Amino acid sequence: MTARATTGRFITLEGVDGAGKSTHVAFLADTIGARGKRVVATREPGGTPFGESLRELLLRTPMTHDTETLLMFAARREHVEQVIAPALARGDWVLCDRFTDATFAYQGGGRGADIGLLDALETGVQRGLEPDLTLLLDAPLEVGRRRIAARALDHFEREQTPFFERVRRAYLDRARRDPKRIKVIDAAGTLEQVQAAIIRELDAVLASFGK
Repeated sequence: MTARATTGRFITLEGVDGAGKSTHVAFLADTIGARGKRVVATREPGGTPFGESLRELLLRTPMTHDTETLLMFAARREHVEQVIAPALARGDWVLCDRFTDATFAYQGGGRGADIGLLDALETGVQRGLEPDLTLLLDAPLEVGRRRIAARALDHFEREQTPFFERVRRAYLDRARRDPKRIKVIDAAGTLEQVQAAIIRELDAVLASFGK
């Protein structure tokens, strides 16, 4: 079991490519900081020098689906050990752009990886660690594709629509099965509407943990 502090909290942002996670991670980090919390903002795959090296491989290099899955969890184990668990033990709040829900959505839903394997890897790598709150930014696929159309696309972003349909379904299925942790945010609205919804969920989690 990964040690948890009573004051440090772990929040993750999830969603298909183009949902706006990067924009809202920065906003959420600023908002949490303004509420007097120390914030560690990080991302997956990545978050450590080792993880960032694997990120480049994962985003740029074709590989088998099993290898992709194993590398995701290898990067995650270093991330938990070197960044996330120590920050929580200090009482910091950790804000992560993607975590294990993304692996179940992309490698499980999108690639068809064995869910039993993902469950076993999650247990072995995280050792009881789970986000306190996950914000799932959800939008119709055409919205996300339009938002990323102008940028250079990585290995995942170049996938076709059926892949992203499976990813989105997998995300929403996890949200239905864990509604206490995973809160679905309508990411198709204006920036102000999405950020207002994020603040509502943040305030709710702050209240539940006694600020």
